[in-house]
Amino acid sequence: MYSKKFEIRWSDLDANRHLANSAFINFMSHTRMGFLMENGFGHKQLSHYNLGPIVFYEHIYYFKEIFAGEPVTVTLELSGLSEDGMYFEFTHKIYDHNGKNCATCEMMGSWIDLEKRKLTTLSDELFKQLDNTPKSKDFRILTKEDTRKYGKRPQDLTQDELNDL
Repeated sequence: MYSKKFEIRWSDLDANRHLANSAFINFMSHTRMGFLMENGFGHKQLSHYNLGPIVFYEHIYYFKEIFAGEPVTVTLELSGLSEDGMYFEFTHKIYDHNGKNCATCEMMGSWIDLEKRKLTTLSDELFKQLDNTPKSKDFRILTKEDTRKYGKRPQDLTQDELNDL
């Protein structure tokens, strides 16, 4: 399991004096990018393949408050990967300094071709690197249907609604 430690800064707190939602997201993103860079998905490699990672969603479940002065550890496990590497899912867990699980996040993403601005698969080299990472106990093979499992679709405003704004 991959992990990173963080100190809680004053700017990480919200009006309730506990870790803000945005700080959870930033810590998880930093952990994810650290993992990717350390495992062959750095700027040089992604630039070579003209790739960028994108996030479809991050679902966070909060269990316990985190306060200033308490360092946290954020973990990452690969919990899903499509057969072509186009889709991936990571599970993050945030632990306080006593090892208590304060929050868990399920994150699903994909890869975008930065020139075509379309989703794309991974090269064999990058796929092997990602597929060889430690997997969670509930790891599964992802399909395109998994990206739509919550049934969310864009709903544009009508011209009348735009005019009313």
